[in-house]
This record gives sequence, structure tokens and C-alpha cells, in this order.
Amino acid sequence: MIPTLILFGLVFGCWWRLSLVVAAVGWPAMLVAGSVMELEVGLVGAAGLAVLNTGVGVLVHHAVRRAFRTMRTRHRADASAST
Repeated sequence: MIPTLILFGLVFGCWWRLSLVVAAVGWPAMLVAGSVMELEVGLVGAAGLAVLNTGVGVLVHHAVRRAFRTMRTRHRADASAST
């Protein structure tokens, strides 16, 4: 279950606000619909854990994106300096 939410955050990290809201609402709804948990029991906890796990995926997405952009910028600067 946790890797699913981390993967969701990784894939939809560009739209981080929307992905966190969808995780907070959608994950508990899926658990209730799948009869994994009841409506009254642990709904807030499930939403909190969903946001936390999706947030980890979003943070990794942004870190990889920033690292890629930094490497690309350095590569362009090195290429233009050598010509």
C-alpha cells in the first residue's frame, strides 16, 4: 500500500497540491470501498498516512527534477565555455 502512494507522488509530483489532496481523499475512500476499513475507524489516520507517503514521492520527484536541471545547466555551461 505504501509503495503505491509513493509511486503516485513520483508520477504526479508536478501537480503536488492536487496529488496530495487526491491522496488524502481518495486513499481512505478506496480503503472503505474495498472493505479494508470501516467509515468511522481510522479515517483521519489513513488520510494522514496517505498524504505523508505521497509527500515522500513528491519530494523525490522534485529532488530528481532539480538534480537533472542542475546537471543539464552545468553541461550547457561547460559546452559553451569550451567552444
